[in-house]
Amino acid sequence: MPREEGLDHSLSLLKEGYRFIVNRKEHLNSDVFETRLLGKRAICMVGSEAAELFYDEDKFQRSDAAPNRIVQTLFGKNSVQTLDGDEHRSRKELLMSVMTTEHINKLIDITEMQWEKSLDEWIKMDQIALYEEVKELLCKVAFKWIGAPLHEDDVKTMTKELATMFESPAAIGPAHWMGRTLRNAIEKNIQQLIQDTREGKISFPRESVLHKFSNYKDLNGELLDVEIAAVEVINMLRPIVAIAIYINFTMLALLQFPEQKQKLKMYGDYTKMFVQEVRRFYPFFPFVAAKVKRDFTWNGYQFKEGTLTLLDLYGTNHDPKIWDTPEEFSPERFAHWEGTPFSFIPQGGGDYYLGHRCAGEGITIKLMKIGLDYLVNKMEYEVPEQDLHFELDDIPSIPKSKIVLKNVQRVNTQ
Repeated sequence: MPREEGLDHSLSLLKEGYRFIVNRKEHLNSDVFETRLLGKRAICMVGSEAAELFYDEDKFQRSDAAPNRIVQTLFGKNSVQTLDGDEHRSRKELLMSVMTTEHINKLIDITEMQWEKSLDEWIKMDQIALYEEVKELLCKVAFKWIGAPLHEDDVKTMTKELATMFESPAAIGPAHWMGRTLRNAIEKNIQQLIQDTREGKISFPRESVLHKFSNYKDLNGELLDVEIAAVEVINMLRPIVAIAIYINFTMLALLQFPEQKQKLKMYGDYTKMFVQEVRRFYPFFPFVAAKVKRDFTWNGYQFKEGTLTLLDLYGTNHDPKIWDTPEEFSPERFAHWEGTPFSFIPQGGGDYYLGHRCAGEGITIKLMKIGLDYLVNKMEYEVPEQDLHFELDDIPSIPKSKIVLKNVQRVNTQ
C-alpha cells in the first residue's frame, strides 16, 4: 500500500482540512494509502469502490473509531454513529421511526411557518448575516418539531450550544473546549426533559420525537439510559441546525452562478438538481472514520485489524472517476443521474435503514429546497461588498462574511 512518510500527520489533517486526503491521493497517485494519525498507522480512502468497502460491516466497525474530540463534541458518547451490528440497527430503527411521511410533512409545515416569521423580522433589520439567522431559524424549527418549542429568550443559547457541536470538533484549544462545555450543558437540559417525561411531570404528544425517544426500549426491553436517550434527541436537533451551512452555500451558489436563478424560476424540477449539486460541490463534512474489524486483503492491499480508516466524503464527491468536470457547478448532472449509494456521499454512504448513512438526509434536501424557494422567489435583498471566500482548511468551511444581506423585503406578488 502506498505510504506517506513521517512520524505523525494529525496536525496536517487539521491544517489541510477537506484537502488532506485528496492532496496525498494526488501525490501518491492512489485512492488508498497509509499515513500516521494520532501516533498510529491509519488508512485513507477515496472513491465509490472505497466507500462500498468502507460500509461493509463484516470488514469495518464504528466502535472506538471516532477520535475522542469528535465524540465529545459532534456525536456524543454511545451515540448511534459509534455502534455496530444489532445494537446499531436497533438504534437506527428508532431514528428512522420519525422519518415517516407524517413527521416529515409536519417538519416542512413548521419550517415554512418559521421562514415566514423570520422574514418578518429580517425586514425590520438593516442587514442580516444569513448563516447566523438561519441557524436560529432552524433551531426554533428543530425544537418545535421534537415537541418542545423554545421560549424566545432561550433561542440564542440553544442555537449556540447546538451549532458549537459541529463548529468546534476540528478546533484547537479554547474553541474546542468550549464545544465540549456547551454540549454538556444541552445534554443536561435534554436529560432533564426525558427524566421529567418518564416521571410524569411533563407530557409530550404521543407521536412527538421526545415522547418516542423517552420511552424507547433497547434490545433487552429496557428503557435507554437517560444520557443515551438525550444524545439521540440531540442527533435530531443538531443536524437540522447544521443545514444552515448548506443554505449558506445555496445562497453563495446563487451569487457565484447568477445564471442559475432564471433556471430555478423557469423549471420546477430544477430545484432538486440545484440542491443536490450544492451538496456535491460545496464542503460539508470532510470524512468519516471506522476501524478494521479483522484482517483482510482488498485489491492487493492488506488491512490489519484495529487500523483506523478514513473515508473521504468531500474527495469522493469531487472524484473525476465518478463525476465529469467535478470542479464545475452543474446541476444538470443530476437530471438523469444513475449513481450508487456509494458515489454521492455528502452525508455518508450505503443504506439509510441498515447502514451508517445519515438518517436525516431526506430532511436536509427538503429543508434546503424550502430555503432555496425563499431566496429565489419570496425575498428581495441587496448583497453588499463582502468577503465571500471560504477555505477548505476550515472545518466546517463557511463563507467568511457568513453572507450579509441588506434591505431584505418580501417579493411583491401583485
